Amino acid sequence: LSHNIIRHRKVQKICNCNYEGKMHNCCILCKTCEEREIMRIKNVLSAVIPMALAVALVTGCGAKNGESANSAASKTASVTSSAKSSSTEAKDNKTSTASSSASTGSASSSSTAMASFPITMKHAYGETVIKSKPERVVTLDWNNADAVLALGIVPVGTARANWGPVTDKGLLPWTEAKFKELGTENPNVFNDLEGYDYEAVAAAKPDIIVAPYSGMDEKAYKRLSEIAPTLPFRETAWKTTWREQTVEAAEALGLKSEGEKLVSDTDAFIKENLAKYPNLANKSVAMCYINTADLSSFSVYRTADPRGAYLTDLGFTFPEKVEAQAKDKNAFYVQISSELAVDALSDTDIIITYGDDKTVAALKKDAIFSKIPAVKEGRVVVLDSNGNLAAACNPSVLSIKAELVNYLDAINAVVK
Repeated sequence: LSHNIIRHRKVQKICNCNYEGKMHNCCILCKTCEEREIMRIKNVLSAVIPMALAVALVTGCGAKNGESANSAASKTASVTSSAKSSSTEAKDNKTSTASSSASTGSASSSSTAMASFPITMKHAYGETVIKSKPERVVTLDWNNADAVLALGIVPVGTARANWGPVTDKGLLPWTEAKFKELGTENPNVFNDLEGYDYEAVAAAKPDIIVAPYSGMDEKAYKRLSEIAPTLPFRETAWKTTWREQTVEAAEALGLKSEGEKLVSDTDAFIKENLAKYPNLANKSVAMCYINTADLSSFSVYRTADPRGAYLTDLGFTFPEKVEAQAKDKNAFYVQISSELAVDALSDTDIIITYGDDKTVAALKKDAIFSKIPAVKEGRVVVLDSNGNLAAACNPSVLSIKAELVNYLDAINAVVK
């Protein structure tokens, strides 16, 4: 073993001569090795001193051209430091390399330059370690592609949309538009409406699989993790808000600050547009799923669900009497029997439901639903199941920009 002095920590070393077979501190050598070390240092100094003098001469000339003596000394110190750094241990070298890589990242913002890998992301099934900055990103489940695209990153594979105005390419309009904006006309969209297409995911050769808003079970998580590091939901399936979705996806890609800025900018966009609808302030709204073919019961999405949470983002309140019906406080919706409908929705100013052009008429004809104040007075917003708002009411950072004004217009139209 060599006698190179290890800086900043003490290590036990064996002398080159194995003097009496003893262990010596790295800074304490036997006499024979001490003499060798002195000779080695002399040889090094004999080479370094002329170089230092030459540098000093050059920097001195620079000082004559406007540089100060301090600047020249600084350059000399820099050369000396560089020479020393070349002999540091692998640990120091790794730290230096990581810092250099971060500072030369392709993104322009300073936050990207400071991104440090590995990154550990905690979630419902434990934690995922992302060892280096992902270049090839796959997104699965609802809206997760939007969060990645909004960061300026094109997924190498993404889930097919299963609700709303799905385009010929299998995407929602704002998602497809963002792919095109980023230069991708024909994105790789998986045929995964019946479940994850593991072979197609693997064929995309991802560095990471992003799905913070999902219902991914543990079995699927483990299988996907064999393909690439996988990010599922943090705590509960299908309860990740658009803000959490955006920031978690960004963090996994080493772009957390960019994700936070996207959220901040989107919040500002929401606030700016809400100011144009003063008569919507403090209205109570219930986002429902009502099947007019079977009115024996209906469901209301609670604020634990992104659809309900989005309405609170827009300044609406959640009806207290509806919340009182929630027996499972962890559930993202509450199911209510029709016998309780009138009382449960009596303090609801506006009802929003999926449906079609026949939905309101069907509710007004029903013996029970026709007695609900919001139904009786026409304060029901119907979201066409194949329309933009049916998808955009479960928001993403892209859909909000695309459809917020249309959503507010639709709600405002029924307010008396």
